[in-house]
Amino acid sequence: MDALPRVVLAAPASGSGKTTAALALIAALRRAGERVQPFKVGPDYIDPSHLGAAAGRAPYNLDSFFLDHAGLRGLFAHAMAGATVAVVEGVMGMFDGRQGAAGEGSTADAAAALAAPVILVVDAGGMAASIAALARGFVDFDARVHVAGVIANRVGSERHAELLREALGAVGLPLLGWIPKSPSLALPERHLGLVLAGEASLDRAALESAGERLDVAGILGIARAAPPLPPGREVFPEARPPRIRLGWAEDAAFRFTYPETRDLLGRLGAEVVPFRPLVDERLPAVDALYLGGGYPELHAEALEANAPMRAAIRAFRGPIVAECGGYLYLAQGLAGPDGVRRAMVGLVPGEGAMADRPVLGYREVVALRESPVALPGWTFRGHEFHYAGLAASASPAWRQAGGEAVEGYADGRVLASFIHLYLLAAPAAAERFVRRAEAAREAATG
Repeated sequence: MDALPRVVLAAPASGSGKTTAALALIAALRRAGERVQPFKVGPDYIDPSHLGAAAGRAPYNLDSFFLDHAGLRGLFAHAMAGATVAVVEGVMGMFDGRQGAAGEGSTADAAAALAAPVILVVDAGGMAASIAALARGFVDFDARVHVAGVIANRVGSERHAELLREALGAVGLPLLGWIPKSPSLALPERHLGLVLAGEASLDRAALESAGERLDVAGILGIARAAPPLPPGREVFPEARPPRIRLGWAEDAAFRFTYPETRDLLGRLGAEVVPFRPLVDERLPAVDALYLGGGYPELHAEALEANAPMRAAIRAFRGPIVAECGGYLYLAQGLAGPDGVRRAMVGLVPGEGAMADRPVLGYREVVALRESPVALPGWTFRGHEFHYAGLAASASPAWRQAGGEAVEGYADGRVLASFIHLYLLAAPAAAERFVRRAEAAREAATG
């Protein structure tokens, strides 16, 4: 494949400042005239919303739990169309993955798959010469990964930065910039992590100031020195003409979906038609519905108040896929953080309520029943990420692979579950969804 300039921002641990560094770097690269394609390692929807807003391009997830290395390279090449450089924000600590050091889902594994140079983002608060020992350990730990330099975060002063630069120079690593310690460079958080882009953003002046402290020319040089992307495989089918209209829930309550899922369904012939459960009183003319995750618990009062939309979804007769927040919305009711129970759509059994702790992690599941995307026995990979709970129904959708735990609801026409499916790894399921929508339209029109 052609050379595709790219860098991965990794860190020793969560909370080191990867997102802040990525946003500052994207802004600085755009000011330098680059077209930046953002990526996020791992099954994350929140950080990518900020990366996408900063870059002005849809962010994509790169996760080696969902796709093998060749598939990751195919997805990367697809997303890079029209871009001049990629900025990949890592997840957690650089070597933290699903199983063992540098395992599936880790930043190191994604960097190795892409043959991408890594810039280590280090929280340097309270640190001087010790940064060299820390960084050198990351250089030597995994021969598959090339650590090309360091960005220091939460730096106290110019003098502090110089001390860090001298220490890193002694072990052959450049300091590629530093970000000052500043409350203006902190994004607010809530129960599932950072707030979403559009709800809050970093102070623009502070972000631009941080970007000015980055060695943009040096970072671009590293990105452009990346070797040609190793051979990959095409992960998207050849585009087909539109054959169904797919209603896609999209508003402040429903924002957690993978861009690659939308791309895949679009290439299979689904014309995506957004609608807003919070304010729209009727559904658009569509053949199927997709309700992704989000924060229905924070908007339960408004969702309850929009009775016409809830009635329209109950009356809809096409196939429906609802994940996580969408599942809670289809339930009988939902009690948000205020503890007040609100009526929801009432299409699937159960009452949603906030839990004491989050449920999160990768999942491998086996279909127990027919649904719009599966026949019994089909297996899928996905993830869970929610604070609200809902007991499994008497008609569960999934059984955990290798276990007995069941989850969700399926009745043939409706699939509602906390599992965020990664459909790009299961194209037959996406094709089934589109065909079921076609069949429902044909049946309705006689």
